Amino acid sequence: MSLLHIDEPLPASTPAPWHMAHPLWRLGFRPFYLLAALFAALSIPLWIAQYYGWLHAAHIDVGWHMHEMVFGMVTAVVIGFLFTAGRNWTGLWTPVRGHLAALAGLWLAGRLAMLWAPAPVAALVDWLFLPLATWPLGRVMRQSNNKRNYFLVGLLALLAVANGVYHLATLGVLSLAQAVPVRAAILVVVVMESAIGTRVLPMFTRNGAPGTDPAVHPKRDRVSLGLLAATGLAWVAGLPGWLTAPLALAAGALVLVRLAGWQPHKVWHVPLLWVLHLSYAWIGVGCFLLAGAALGWLPTSAAFHALTVGSMTGLIIGMITRTTLGHTGRPLKAGRAEFAMFALIQSGALARVAAALATDGVRDAALLLSAGCWTLAFVAYVVVYTPYLSSARVDGAAG
Repeated sequence: MSLLHIDEPLPASTPAPWHMAHPLWRLGFRPFYLLAALFAALSIPLWIAQYYGWLHAAHIDVGWHMHEMVFGMVTAVVIGFLFTAGRNWTGLWTPVRGHLAALAGLWLAGRLAMLWAPAPVAALVDWLFLPLATWPLGRVMRQSNNKRNYFLVGLLALLAVANGVYHLATLGVLSLAQAVPVRAAILVVVVMESAIGTRVLPMFTRNGAPGTDPAVHPKRDRVSLGLLAATGLAWVAGLPGWLTAPLALAAGALVLVRLAGWQPHKVWHVPLLWVLHLSYAWIGVGCFLLAGAALGWLPTSAAFHALTVGSMTGLIIGMITRTTLGHTGRPLKAGRAEFAMFALIQSGALARVAAALATDGVRDAALLLSAGCWTLAFVAYVVVYTPYLSSARVDGAAG
């Protein structure tokens, strides 16, 4: 009598990453967070090597550095986040599979073009990304009548305009310093991150730190956002310091007053929360430094690096860890790796602002320390989070 053998079912094989059924192409945060982190980990060492003369590459100049940090790394994270959040806000699918892969490929082509292509070609390839990525986000918002978030589409459009102005200045079409559109874009992102933080930080705090009761004042929030926008407009327009400085001081003070009401002192035992609170505080610090810069008392670099490395990158590392954990079905809990990433970025922010304020000898040491902290943080993210981003959700849900 023969025996019947029943074998265990073989696990379903995961398609190759270039196959559109691969988990990497299931939702916007997956490819864009990974690409942004890889680029962040590579681009700062490249810039530092060029800055100190260890590398000789004509295209890696200060204009490239400013542009690529904002219109390269930051926009990738913003689009990845908004594609993912837009799916939740509207109930409609933002780009996935082939459409998502095409946009990620266009973003990557922009980074390569900015390094090696002739300036007119680089300008076109790089500029196309933001309009083509914004369009599907606007479409799902219109289809769902999600008017509450229309302003985000408008801010993305402003970023596209700023990027276009940067390229026109680079090509000599406009007589304008490259730093002007880049700093304008930074201030647009600050308004964007402040608006999103206003919505989510009190909720995250209430849900993630039992016993907290963050105070929310919608009118005060609107005034705060208005002051930040007014400060940005005053700076970009080149208004006199006696007008810009009070706006920046008022904007920074109100940011910190609102943050104090969200009870940051009660979240220090929760790394996924304290990193967001501390990074949000950098907006206020950056505004104070911007006031000093407007009056000629402080270097402009200190203010903008407080806003970019402190608030922007701090919020980025906090959100790309949090949203990856949540949207891959994992517990919202930070381990040693996350704590190290958060601490490294905050240390790097302090060092970078110190470098902008310091004399030559201290400046070099602080600059290298900041670059090292930044690089290690994003290398850690790539190492730890690549398996999460490139595999299916552990709970079997879509996305």
